[in-house]
Amino acid sequence: MAAGDSSRRGTATAAVTVPAVALSSGKPMPRVGFGTATATLGQAEGHAVVTEAVLRAIDAGYRHFDTAAVYNTEAALGDAIAEAIRAGTIASRDEVYVTSKLWIADAHPGRVLPALQKTLQ
Repeated sequence: MAAGDSSRRGTATAAVTVPAVALSSGKPMPRVGFGTATATLGQAEGHAVVTEAVLRAIDAGYRHFDTAAVYNTEAALGDAIAEAIRAGTIASRDEVYVTSKLWIADAHPGRVLPALQKTLQ
């Protein structure tokens, strides 16, 4: 099944109320997120697997996703979000929350900003 082939993915089930936390902006962020760490970290097939998993999670109603540079899933997550917007599953990036982590090796002066910029691509 190709990523983005929504006709072959499952349909969303009944809506579920997810607990949220209010951010400083007042916007509610879901407390429950979908994790993107996989057993295929760093492998080429992992990108397609993660993209499809995230698309299915979006279909199921997830709007909060967790990733990290060390998972090597940030690009796949971004691709899935872009595909969901193109497909109309979500209206815009503003509907989705993405949390990531700064890896310990990057927690040094001179490495923090480049690592964060890479995550935000």
